[in-house]
Amino acid sequence: MPAVDQVETNPFCQQVDTQELMKQKGVQIESWAPFAEGRNDLFGNETLATIATQHGKSIAQVVLRWLVQRGVVAIPKSVHKARIAENFAIWDFELSGADMEAIAALDTGCSLFFSHQDPQWVRALGTRVLDI
Repeated sequence: MPAVDQVETNPFCQQVDTQELMKQKGVQIESWAPFAEGRNDLFGNETLATIATQHGKSIAQVVLRWLVQRGVVAIPKSVHKARIAENFAIWDFELSGADMEAIAALDTGCSLFFSHQDPQWVRALGTRVLDI
């Protein structure tokens, strides 16, 4: 059993059921693509922007804080010193229950990158896994 599993986890693909299953098995969920690689206009999302403004934070900080409050490990990638510092500045605020519910409402239940039901993608993934 792995100790950690990295799966797509962001406001639009929240993986609630997957996280619960992993928790039951003693596996820590780690977010892959915590910022959805900017898809679905994450950094322009009205709900996230409103929450960010209320807390005097950026949308990225709200997303990271949301992940932390859910118990999801996130290691956001950046090569910019200012963004790295911003990503660490999430410990001086907490999202309210209403904030968490508003973000939960953004969940589409679908990957923003691929479909697990697409036979071509599943075959390609299986081939890559077998080649490892």
